[in-house]
Amino acid sequence: MSTKIFTISCPCHFGLEAPLKREIYDLGYEILEVTDGRVTFTGDAEAICRANIHLRTAERVLVEVGRFHATTFEELFQGIKALPWEEYIPKDGKFWVTKATSVKSKLFSLTDIQSIAKKAMVERMKSYYDIKWFEESGSDYPVRIFLLKDDVVVTIDSTGTPLHKRGYRTYTSHAPLSETMAAALIQLTPWHPDRILVDPFCGSGTFLIEAAMMACHIAPGLNREFTSMDWENLIDKNTWKDCLDEAAADVNTDVECDLQGFDIDPEMVKIARLNAKQAGVDHLIHFQTRDVKDLRHPKKYGFILTNPPYGERLEDKTALPAIYKKLGEAFKNLDSWSMYVITSFEDAPKAIGRKADKNRKIYNGMIKTYFYQFLGPKPKKKD
Repeated sequence: MSTKIFTISCPCHFGLEAPLKREIYDLGYEILEVTDGRVTFTGDAEAICRANIHLRTAERVLVEVGRFHATTFEELFQGIKALPWEEYIPKDGKFWVTKATSVKSKLFSLTDIQSIAKKAMVERMKSYYDIKWFEESGSDYPVRIFLLKDDVVVTIDSTGTPLHKRGYRTYTSHAPLSETMAAALIQLTPWHPDRILVDPFCGSGTFLIEAAMMACHIAPGLNREFTSMDWENLIDKNTWKDCLDEAAADVNTDVECDLQGFDIDPEMVKIARLNAKQAGVDHLIHFQTRDVKDLRHPKKYGFILTNPPYGERLEDKTALPAIYKKLGEAFKNLDSWSMYVITSFEDAPKAIGRKADKNRKIYNGMIKTYFYQFLGPKPKKKD
């Protein structure tokens, strides 16, 4: 069994590298590099398991096979062929280039990159295993290749179905926020489970469910499977079992939280409740059909964290200022609260009626969004 130390890279949403970096540090691993939309670190086989199970803000856990520079397809072929594929893929392994991306590189035909890379892998493994034909009847080893300014990074995807698919969100709204992005945004706030958290546009409930899972120490990958669970040449089955047992032992659903979700659409409230139940945290969240203008809370120092309508369709855009104005008025009437709003609506602070104290640019897929932060006073320290 491999005692190899791997280079592991985790892609994330652009602008959300900081929370992912902190998560990896908290797991105890050494960061090698932070680039736009990616954090790279080193770790053993156990690190691959633990990263998949525990990371809330990463999209995937990729095992790096190698890096090189290539400006021609011949250089790409030779670079891929020179990598030690036999250390990662067994003789019966099923391997293919599932995705290639190219940014500011001379090689930009993705289909050509994929087919040339596969040929080069076959050539390398033919000479190592001394066979001419690969049945590929074994476990999956999906390869992902990234080209940036002619530098090639070659990885194998240990995750499979992306990490934002936690398994609890059977139902969604029209424009749901991904689970990984919701978790990262929560981590960018000072919210803690003993503080109030309200989402007045809760949709399918993602913010509140992710917050509840954090409060209960429910690892996001605890109840799902990963491609690398079948990599018996690299990761012992007992390593997976030990990591899952460790995560399960950490769960504590007997906590007290004040988590509230409102939505004007009763159908969405139903969906949010179902999703929370699937996640095992429905007892911690209070969902209610309610307009944002009716948002009230008697206590101080709470948080609003929300993803209001963006106005994706042109006819919806005219309604946006009024919606954000109602949100601003409700916020103004709350005593010493803070508010965090993720939206692509650039005039949101103007409509809310207050300049944001901080603003962070984040890409939600291809949509440029703003994370507006309206900061309230900090609670007085208890004696």
